[in-house]
Amino acid sequence: MERDLLLGVDHLSFIPGPRPPQIVSGEGSWLVTADGRRILDGAGGAIVTNIGHGRRDVAEIAARSAGEVDYVIPPWATASRIALRDRLVRSWLPDGLTQVAFCGGGSEAAETAIRVARAYQLSIGQSERWKVIGRWPSYHGATIATLAMGGHQARRSGFAPLFPDFPHVPWDDADALDAMIEAQGPETIAAFVAEPVIGAAGGALVPSDSYFEAVAETCRRHGVLFIADEVMSGFGRTGRNFGIDHWSVTPDILYGGKGMAGGYAAINGTYATRAVVEPIAAAGQSLMFFTFGGQSSHCAVADAVLSIMEDENLVERAAKMGGVLKDRLHAEFSDHPNVADIRGLGLFLGLEFVQTREPHAWFPPATGFAARVVGEALQRDLWVYPAGSGNAVQDAILVGPPFTITEDEIEQLVTRLRSAVDAAAKSVSYLP
Repeated sequence: MERDLLLGVDHLSFIPGPRPPQIVSGEGSWLVTADGRRILDGAGGAIVTNIGHGRRDVAEIAARSAGEVDYVIPPWATASRIALRDRLVRSWLPDGLTQVAFCGGGSEAAETAIRVARAYQLSIGQSERWKVIGRWPSYHGATIATLAMGGHQARRSGFAPLFPDFPHVPWDDADALDAMIEAQGPETIAAFVAEPVIGAAGGALVPSDSYFEAVAETCRRHGVLFIADEVMSGFGRTGRNFGIDHWSVTPDILYGGKGMAGGYAAINGTYATRAVVEPIAAAGQSLMFFTFGGQSSHCAVADAVLSIMEDENLVERAAKMGGVLKDRLHAEFSDHPNVADIRGLGLFLGLEFVQTREPHAWFPPATGFAARVVGEALQRDLWVYPAGSGNAVQDAILVGPPFTITEDEIEQLVTRLRSAVDAAAKSVSYLP
């Protein structure tokens, strides 16, 4: 039992039912278990895997890099760090985002973005600006500060006494942001943070066409920094380099990186404009680094993954195969009585579930319908990612397979998913 506690097998897993499988290898869109099952990775793990599993060329680069430079802190320059930074600025980041800081997970990147925003406001003499406005729903990480600025009701539950008093606005209402800034006092607001496509909290919610242009203008007018959370939506997932590239907007700060190394290394980044960073440097301020952030071998792996995506045109492939997958999902689920919506961009898609479509009614929270779908899918050797936050979206899943997925594998994914949704619906039909 001690081993189970350490691994979190029985106590931290969100998959109902028996112990999750032990994975021993992966290849392309597939994960292989110790007992020989082949599980179709329909969500790229946690919307991470993009170039596919089991790439020996990436593993060889990781081994070679670790043998050359293992651990370098303070974060001095190494050849791999410089190469990755140069590739990001040259080929990936939106124009103007030239200042790069590497860290480990998305929560670290989000924390760094908050600290950069606060440091900027301090450096220009705006010491009263400390609040970060978030949205309902949203998810930005599992630390106290990132949970506070996030709008994931279920994951915030019980921690509210620890949170700074960050305000929130509805997710697709630009006027509400303007009103909130005015109500709080513009002189108190440091930044506004938003996911271009809302992932874990919303099941791939895409805003209206004019939304980001309007909120960017509002932020500029009030001296508020606009932060884009691209942890899930970045690095080709939506069919463009970053989710925000679907709109004519460049944020002041952007963070993300699940897809930067495609699951082969633990690395994310926080990226900013010179206009944000130069006042901080001029004021003599500095930001503390994370112990394992941006290790040289991890940078080498990320650089290799981005090179593969460029060479194999995988961002364009994500757009193309995303269209194929979305069409198949619509064909299979548009008339399903428990599917309220099919949405998303590229290979970042979501299904929202309801007990009834007309009138619109969610399943009771205790039903755990999204988790049931995930469990049923896993029984059919398919992995999809549960989503929903307990407020604006109750039950949803994310579908985000590797960019290398084939049309035959898409057919298998949708067929298995339909069977899983039907089985989950049948299982709750017997509940009181």
